Amino acid sequence: MTTSSRFATITPVLERQAIELPSWAFGNSGTRFRVFGTPGTPRTPQEKISDAAQVHAVTGLAPTVALHIPWDRVEDYSELRSFAKEQGVDLGTINSNTFQDEEYKYGSLASSDPAVRQRAIDHHFECIDILHATGSRDLKIWLADGTNYPGQDDIRRRQDALAESLAAIYARLGDDQRLVLEYKFFEPSFYHTDVPDWGTSYAQVSALGDRALVCLDTGHHAPGTNIEFIVAQLLRLGKLGSFDFNSRFYADDDLIVGSADPFQLFRILAEVIRGGGMDEDSAVAFMLDQCHNIEEKIPGQIRSVLNVQEMTARALLIDREALDAAQRENDVLGANGIYMDAFYTDVRPLLAEWREGRGLPADPMVAFRDSGYTDKIRSERVGGTQAGWGA
Repeated sequence: MTTSSRFATITPVLERQAIELPSWAFGNSGTRFRVFGTPGTPRTPQEKISDAAQVHAVTGLAPTVALHIPWDRVEDYSELRSFAKEQGVDLGTINSNTFQDEEYKYGSLASSDPAVRQRAIDHHFECIDILHATGSRDLKIWLADGTNYPGQDDIRRRQDALAESLAAIYARLGDDQRLVLEYKFFEPSFYHTDVPDWGTSYAQVSALGDRALVCLDTGHHAPGTNIEFIVAQLLRLGKLGSFDFNSRFYADDDLIVGSADPFQLFRILAEVIRGGGMDEDSAVAFMLDQCHNIEEKIPGQIRSVLNVQEMTARALLIDREALDAAQRENDVLGANGIYMDAFYTDVRPLLAEWREGRGLPADPMVAFRDSGYTDKIRSERVGGTQAGWGA
């Protein structure tokens, strides 16, 4: 079977592929040393959504936008939802924030102070109310909780406190809503982090119930970690709730997904497909979590979703029947060759032709560049306070 013929068999999966965009990717960001401003940067959640809608318009890949509270706090979330629909997208995951208030200096949901824990729980109750108003399904929790020095706090007591806090939040969820718990092996805590790995996240959510799941951020692992093994295991256990796609060289770099190690992205997506994560009935949510420090933000998001689409197509082209036969025969080089043949397949011309057949631009990057949208927002968004995060 030719590559073109095989590509035709995978288009049903590509047609239903959806990658959620993070609202914060369109605001100013930087490093701990400097946050950089860019002309045309959004000043409001509405302007972030408008920018995100441009990505979906040229790619057809990004139908929803995740919000971060309080960064995207508004008075009327039903109105914000209507605005998003007018732009051609929907609102998606609601991300909580318990890492910037002064009270959370020593922790939030895992804090040794009951008053601080209750403050953090109440914030998540607010986020659940927003889920109802926006019609969203997922509440995503990432914690900066941890310690910098041995003996600073009691590790086991903090795990118990975290379990109690999560249980209170989970009990507040609606029947169709989910809690996804993200993990990160370090930063800003350097001695121990309260949710440092997939095992801790898995242990905590397993104690809660079926609607509590693990969120895997591809940048939140130590160097050399076999992320695709974690993907396979969580899918096997039925506990992979969502992805945060980005790329890293050293730590949590939040670079464009696939930019540092395209082969890693391919390997991850191969396991996602193998484990049913892209089946029609799969509940796994896919999202970007990136901050564009020096590159243009909208093109950065376009490039990102296209990278995921390209590697998904390559992973779908793995000859699974031949691979399975080679594996069962312990044909080491044969199996590896089949795997690598798919990775080295250049699917870009096929994807461009397929996009055109669906009424989308063959080259979304060029289409956006020629749209004039960047010049428009640079001239219109003058004054006010640009959205972003402090460093």
